[in-house]
Amino acid sequence: MTNKQKKTLKRILVATVLLVILQLLPLSEMLGSVFGKAEDGTPFVLRKIATIILYLIPYLVVGYDVVINALKKIRTGDFLDEEFLMMIATIGAFAIGEYPEATAVMLFYQVGELFQSIAVGKSRKSIADMMDICPDTAIVLRNGSEEEVDPSEVSVGEIVVVKPGEKIPIDGLILDGTSSLNTAALTGESLPVEVTPGSPVYSGSINLTSAIKITTTTEYENSTVARILELVENSTDKKSRSEKFITRFARFYTPIVVILAILISVFCALFTDLGVSGSIYRGLIFLVVSCPCALVVSVPLSFFGGIGAASRRGILVKGSNYLEALSKIDTVVLDKTGTLTEGAFAVDAVHPNQIDADTLIDIAALTESRSHHPVAESIVNAHGKHIDPSRLGDVEELPGRGIRAVIDGKEYYVGNGRLMDEVHADFHECHLPGTVVHVAMAETAGDTGSSQYLGHIVINDVLKKDSPDAIADMRRSGISEIVMLTGDNEKVAAKVAGEIGIDKYYAGLLPGDKVAKLESLLDGNRQVAFVGDGINDAPVLTRSDVGIAMGALGSAAAIEAADVVLMDDRLGKIPEAIRISRKTMRIVKENIGFSLFIKIAIMVLGALGFADMKLAVFGDVGVLVLAILNSIRAMRIPKVG
Repeated sequence: MTNKQKKTLKRILVATVLLVILQLLPLSEMLGSVFGKAEDGTPFVLRKIATIILYLIPYLVVGYDVVINALKKIRTGDFLDEEFLMMIATIGAFAIGEYPEATAVMLFYQVGELFQSIAVGKSRKSIADMMDICPDTAIVLRNGSEEEVDPSEVSVGEIVVVKPGEKIPIDGLILDGTSSLNTAALTGESLPVEVTPGSPVYSGSINLTSAIKITTTTEYENSTVARILELVENSTDKKSRSEKFITRFARFYTPIVVILAILISVFCALFTDLGVSGSIYRGLIFLVVSCPCALVVSVPLSFFGGIGAASRRGILVKGSNYLEALSKIDTVVLDKTGTLTEGAFAVDAVHPNQIDADTLIDIAALTESRSHHPVAESIVNAHGKHIDPSRLGDVEELPGRGIRAVIDGKEYYVGNGRLMDEVHADFHECHLPGTVVHVAMAETAGDTGSSQYLGHIVINDVLKKDSPDAIADMRRSGISEIVMLTGDNEKVAAKVAGEIGIDKYYAGLLPGDKVAKLESLLDGNRQVAFVGDGINDAPVLTRSDVGIAMGALGSAAAIEAADVVLMDDRLGKIPEAIRISRKTMRIVKENIGFSLFIKIAIMVLGALGFADMKLAVFGDVGVLVLAILNSIRAMRIPKVG
């Protein structure tokens, strides 16, 4: 509890004690003995003034700030809010002699405000805990000694020392040392990540085991942690349609209920036997219960709680509007490479011809060992053994076809079908989908007239382990259609779609084709989310109803282009994000429906004379407290599955 909240609680307690004392004391007899018991003349006036002053003490103790704020707003002309309603309602109660009720109304209003402050503070803390991910200082090696500086003063290329238990201040590459990092604040995952020299590391991660030296690759203001903090801090600026409705509603609602309260008082005074005091009292009951606090507070608080819950799971939502849009999604469109697959090639199959598989891999790995192409690297990785460079002679790149290499004095060709045709190798295409690398040996070195076909190797992008489960989870979450878009050929697309359970896919698409295909899916009443890696898919991300960037840790392009950012590569966080958004929207609708129903019911009862001030206070403060307690549920993270 903050100091301000503690002070408010003390004021509430003091005012409550004073009010109880005033209610228990025989004030009429005590003041009568001081000022006289005459029911007219000066003694009566003095007794009345004394009573007002006594009740004003607890009233001002608990509500002086409300009165001051309302008076300030009247002076500026922007006063039609709940503080103004509370001020005129309680002053009106004093005017008709309902001193205890006037004080009680202000007291309960402040109780509701305290609940609101605590709830908002708790919600902010849930985000603040996630955001407390960057140290105040960085230890930099300068002139051979360690110097402690502000992270913003560290330049690109400087060496930063991070000891065990400390947070990494700036993005960079490991220069020296091996360690384990806790990236939970960024990705929401508690499993440590092992890093070695050359590994990229991101600000906000916690170094767990050993001291490491990092060469910085970015300035602090462009680092991962700075971008995340900016994103979360600005998330409340983008309001949902529900919040905008409540803001507009409150702006018109307040003057309307003030006018209605006046009309009720006038009507009762003219057409009933309530008298002036009774008529004003009935209008005040209407005014108290009509205060829109429950709506104005609980709806933004629900969204804030939902955004906080998502943030703690490594799901960054850029605003309440995107959280609301996410809850309506019924169609998910997924890019393949980097989203459903790892975006890293690996050997999927080895089909030798006249030689064994190990020999085929050995020849291909030696031939490709000097290349940095992803396909070449995947063959070298599959070989997994020491490559003796002395065995390798002349190597020639053949653009668009493959490589010619001399190994142990023999000439080999490694490449596509076009190269096999050129060297007259009797090859055949593979029945499996993927990138096929053929291998042939020249029967006579330097002679391409005839070559012996040795077999082929199939390379494929590695499917993410959680992709099938994530797709199934999306369907359980109520997603009616899941579509895959890819630039790969039909065979590869069909294989991936079949393995992960996607019924509809479109293959062979260029970046522009993906936008056109998404726009065709947007036709009609569909609400479409596009999921991509955020680097090459920016046009499609921005065109969809909700753009979701996968694995955006360290990627400025992803954070910039998407509406929802998943900080790691787990596809399973998409249905989790949808569940959080839908739970938040359920709570918002519950609060709106419950608050309006109770308030309208008590307003009607009050106007007809069937409700007193106590029920009116419940209709205001009680409903506010219940709505706040319901809103706090949005901060709880639903279980996956």
